Amino acid sequence: MEKFRAFLKRKNIVFSGRRYGIDALGAMAQGLFCSLLIGTIIKTLGAQLGVRMLTDIGAYAMAVSGPAMAVAIGYALQAPPMVLFSLAAVGWASNAEGGAGGPLAVLIIAIIAAECGKAVSKETKVDLLVTPAVTIVVGVALAKLIAPPIGTVASAFGIMIDRATKLQPFWMGIAVSVLVGVALTLPISSAAICSVLQLTGLAGGAAVAGCCAQMVGFAVMSFKENRWGGLVSQGLGTSMLQMPNIIRNPRVWIAPIVCSAVTGPLATCVFHLEMNGAPINSGMGTCGLCGQIGVWTGWVSPSAEAVAKGAAAIQPGALDWLGLVLICFVLPAVLCPAFNAVCRKLGWVKDGDLTLS
Repeated sequence: MEKFRAFLKRKNIVFSGRRYGIDALGAMAQGLFCSLLIGTIIKTLGAQLGVRMLTDIGAYAMAVSGPAMAVAIGYALQAPPMVLFSLAAVGWASNAEGGAGGPLAVLIIAIIAAECGKAVSKETKVDLLVTPAVTIVVGVALAKLIAPPIGTVASAFGIMIDRATKLQPFWMGIAVSVLVGVALTLPISSAAICSVLQLTGLAGGAAVAGCCAQMVGFAVMSFKENRWGGLVSQGLGTSMLQMPNIIRNPRVWIAPIVCSAVTGPLATCVFHLEMNGAPINSGMGTCGLCGQIGVWTGWVSPSAEAVAKGAAAIQPGALDWLGLVLICFVLPAVLCPAFNAVCRKLGWVKDGDLTLS
């Protein structure tokens, strides 16, 4: 056993929830962002502007989402170059075989293939052949065997959330908004979670609401401490910057969470806000305005995942735009500081508790 542990240490193979559930998942979201998400935005812009070149560029970027995710995962696992490059084939196969659950299949299979590749890397004199062969054979074989059922399960779970939100928009609006918003601020990837679960439609709209409540809420209610730099870094970057403060005083999280519990059902029940763009947008909030861009692209050109659930292109009206602005910007900017003021009066939050380090 000691020899095995020494081998794993030498190979930098660490079986931990942090490495697989935080590092790998977060990297996967970045890979997805740099392929499917940005490709969707470029393609939609090209279609709306009538620029064929932009449409083609976007389509090419979207096509390599599987390899991009797998390589990003390998990078997070600190895979050596030969393993890292071989993961492109693994990602392509896993995403293709996984269907609607492609991102989840890529996450699981790329982790296994990367660790197997790391285990044999530089262990033989023919490393140039052995390392890529092991990585690709293990990864693609797993893709053929387990990616389809993974895709089926992920798709079924996503459809269940979608249907539950349609049947119970109030309670599911609260649940989805709060949970995805919390995931956004935690050191895990809400974007990857939404992509894995294929969250679109009303559920996607609730997820966008929850993420915006966290990002805009923290940005505005901490303006006194962090000024304009904090407003931009949290409002257009990530509320994850507040995690050290949350650990020191968890009560600073009350206002954004309560805010998301309010805006979520408003999004689903009052404004019927649907996010029918690429599912990853549901977990992006106001980060680079990707959540709002996702809503817009879903209006004019719904994603394949949304179309599979019955979505169709629409011409947004004044109520649609009003709902988007209120849910994503105005309400979080007003409600979160108000809830936080109550926490301050109760002595739960004090000056300096929200200062970014």
